[in-house]
Amino acid sequence: MKLSIATERAGSDAYVIALSGELDLYSCPEFKDELLRVIAAGTRHVVIDLAATTFINSTALGVLLRGVERVRETSDGRLSVACIDPHICKVFEVTGLDRVFSVYSSREEALAQVPSP
Repeated sequence: MKLSIATERAGSDAYVIALSGELDLYSCPEFKDELLRVIAAGTRHVVIDLAATTFINSTALGVLLRGVERVRETSDGRLSVACIDPHICKVFEVTGLDRVFSVYSSREEALAQVPSP
């Protein structure tokens, strides 16, 4: 399944990048470009919404890790993940990435943690 990316501003200092389909070696360059574009725009909070994502591999995890590093370096910001699929959530737990960035059960829950400006 082809990756679809929808980006939306969620307040003055936050963006949501919603991904649907498979996040793998072939689709990650497009995701990486969008993530870096959003971070370069100066946002401090990025929520990656994986609610419609059907597959994620180590390439995608690497992109997320680079995104966390970049948003922390450029704006002292944070990156959160919204994930409802138990198999995908398990990937974050098994790899320990749930300690690198917060994993929430919905985009609304993740956005509720974004401080007001």
